Amino acid sequence: MMAEKERMLDDQWKKWGPYVSNRQWGTVREDYSTNGNAWDYTNYHGAISRAYRWNEDGIAGICDSKQRLCFAFSFWNRRDQIIKERFFGLSNHEGNHGEDIKEIFYYLDNTPTHSYMKMVYKYPINEFPYEQLVNENAARTKKEGEFELTDTGIFENNAYFDIFIEYAKINHDDFLIRVTAVNRSSTKAPLVILPTVWYRNNWTWGYGAYEPQLKSSFNGVIDIDHNTICMKKFYARDTSAETLFCNNETNSEKIFGTPSEAKFFKDGINNYLIHGTEDAVNPEKSGTKASFFIDAELEPGESRSFDFRLSPHEMDDAFFDFDEIVALRKQEAEDFYADIQCDLADEEEKNIQRQAFAGLLWNKQFYYYNVSKWLKGDPRQEAPRDFSRHVRNTEWEHMQNKDIISMPDKWEYPWFATWDLAFHCVPFALLDPGFAKHQLKLLTKEWYIHPNGQLPAYEWDFSDVNPPVHAWSTFRVFKIDEKANGKPDLPFLESVFQKLLLNFTWWVNRKDKNGNNVFGGGFLGLDNIGAFDRNMEFKNGDHLEQADGTSWMAMFALNMMRISMELALYNPVYEDMAIKFFEHYLYIAEAMENIGGAKGGLWNEEDGFFYDVLQLNDGDSVSLKLRSIVGLIPMFAVEIIDHEILEQLPNFTSRMQWILKNKPELANLVSHWEVEGAGGKHLMSILRKTRLKRVLERMVDEKEFLSDYGIRSMSKIYEDEPYQFTVDGQEFSVKYTPAESDSRMFGGNSNWRGPIWFPINFLIVESLQRFHYYYGDRMQVEFPTNSGEMRNLEYVADNLSSRLCSIFMKDENGERAFNGGNRMMNHDEHFKDYIMFNEYFNGDTGMGIGASHQTGWTATVAKLLKPRVS
Repeated sequence: MMAEKERMLDDQWKKWGPYVSNRQWGTVREDYSTNGNAWDYTNYHGAISRAYRWNEDGIAGICDSKQRLCFAFSFWNRRDQIIKERFFGLSNHEGNHGEDIKEIFYYLDNTPTHSYMKMVYKYPINEFPYEQLVNENAARTKKEGEFELTDTGIFENNAYFDIFIEYAKINHDDFLIRVTAVNRSSTKAPLVILPTVWYRNNWTWGYGAYEPQLKSSFNGVIDIDHNTICMKKFYARDTSAETLFCNNETNSEKIFGTPSEAKFFKDGINNYLIHGTEDAVNPEKSGTKASFFIDAELEPGESRSFDFRLSPHEMDDAFFDFDEIVALRKQEAEDFYADIQCDLADEEEKNIQRQAFAGLLWNKQFYYYNVSKWLKGDPRQEAPRDFSRHVRNTEWEHMQNKDIISMPDKWEYPWFATWDLAFHCVPFALLDPGFAKHQLKLLTKEWYIHPNGQLPAYEWDFSDVNPPVHAWSTFRVFKIDEKANGKPDLPFLESVFQKLLLNFTWWVNRKDKNGNNVFGGGFLGLDNIGAFDRNMEFKNGDHLEQADGTSWMAMFALNMMRISMELALYNPVYEDMAIKFFEHYLYIAEAMENIGGAKGGLWNEEDGFFYDVLQLNDGDSVSLKLRSIVGLIPMFAVEIIDHEILEQLPNFTSRMQWILKNKPELANLVSHWEVEGAGGKHLMSILRKTRLKRVLERMVDEKEFLSDYGIRSMSKIYEDEPYQFTVDGQEFSVKYTPAESDSRMFGGNSNWRGPIWFPINFLIVESLQRFHYYYGDRMQVEFPTNSGEMRNLEYVADNLSSRLCSIFMKDENGERAFNGGNRMMNHDEHFKDYIMFNEYFNGDTGMGIGASHQTGWTATVAKLLKPRVS
């Protein structure tokens, strides 16, 4: 067995990893304000002086799985007015399109046990343009693009350092650390490197007095003294390196204007270097935060490496086998990925996939949030909540998170989001099925899932509603794991299924407004794509019946049915559950058809598309004829059942036949499951063949949804002719915008009005593949619409997949679409092969927008790149 796969069998190898966030300021957890304004209570410039309550942040940070001891890098170009301890970005209120990181770094490599990790940070040689970035973005409107770091001219004449950061584990708790700085400019330039260790502050809040210590007794060594961790020494190869000590304590005078009994604060090293404040660091060389001070000057083009080691061992020469071990771990990483990518021949595809995997692994984070303590405050930290006004997460006092979780983006979204995580787990299953299964089980644990069955949405509002994709992800991961390991992990599947029963019941009880199997959802993860806020209260009892909320539930029902059938093959008790979810699926189909009685349902026969419906209190209804990705979601409610499975489930098959005979009005609403497809397959889908063809006709029309880079989230026809709708005397208008939203409707959450989003596109590709698995060449569509070319659905799925992958691939001019035409990033030898995985992409150009390191759901490109076995 190859070395990395052998390490994956030992959980100890994951006890330490890249679990430090890129941003902790501006999070709900750190918000102890009276008005709930999290972005203002902690901000970037205050973060250097404030001890965090719940989590730590840093550059390329690592820590143990309980985040007791942290390590990260800080840098200083001797021109900035603050040392670079964490990546800079704008708060939600500062950016013209919301929060936005203003740094350039790339995740290059990582392994599942973090035995080898590598990233690169582009640090400017000249003074970082903090004020320019803030002021320029503040001056821009929602209709203008964001002002980025590359727009400031800071990288002209290659005036930057490439800072490569590498980690190689000797053992599960023994790290070799190398930082390699390269001066890309044509002039000599200074660079201060501050490799920093510190303890997360557990002693200030009033629960215990134990305060661990860092000390220095020898040059080049920092002693680590903590009673519950094995790490004992931090070594620098350069034994002449000066050590600087302070404490991970809030500088109360700076932050609150109040004096403090403490003497050395979190910003001590910063104040000593930037302001020359001699007494800001402890001359006795002890504290809870410490750095080696590496003062370098690099010649033009010079590359210089600096080596460090975090270890449980005391030794005279901590670096005797440093180079050999680093080289060995690199080679083992190569061996691991050679196996993972054995079916990929194209080097471009390998590079993109590997960096997607690297981003997934780097975006793991220690996430700590005890909601009850946060709401009430600590013995030594008040929480002046005004419960007469809105206070976040008051219904989630049971939540106690203290886990390693896959984040969407550790700067933009340094908190878990349940539906994001479901997508993360699919590419994770290709790398590390055990971690993928752990993540899916974690969110169904009793300290996460609400007693009423709701899964938590995300930190800003756990009670909000995300699409129910957990069952889909669970079964996908189960099958990927089964294929990889040669046997099914039934305890995993069964344990998640049992909790999802509670979640399904919550949806039925809470999100089915009138008990008629039509489901709303509020936010639903789609950023209010419609004409008005989904949470809007209408006069006279009018309400919105949502095509996507209902379609997601149809998908959920079929996912649960399929899981039940799988479990029933081993335990016949689950056959009854399969029947239950089969019938749920039929009732949802009936409800979608019969909203508004004779007026029609969510399906609009004239347009051949699904629309939301405004249900009026007099029983009438109005179809909101806005063509968006909402109308494509019914495609996701599709399952293909092999005939031999039905033969092993006689009760389920008998019930299907009974419904076909006795309730033909239900059976006729959905695909004809009794008709066997090629190879004895049975199709279960909300969409009958004729409707599927009509939906696809819209979807693959280049004048509507089909872009060169995937499927847009809104029809392009609304670019020149916006959709108009009037209700309660108010007129609403929706326009196609290929990139960011151009308005602050619903708090600015209108970014699904044109861009390409990977999670939905990924589900579209999968759904088309399933339909083809049933229909084969018997179903063909004109692709693209009006082209005269007829193609089967497998071809369409493969073509869409290629369009999505082309966002990252070099085109004939050597340019990658996600770079948005940026010449430096496309053609400079030190940028051109590095990939960013954005949150979403311009519907016309493929340019990356939103979060720049969303190698969470955008890492599904790694799965698309993997060749399918026919």
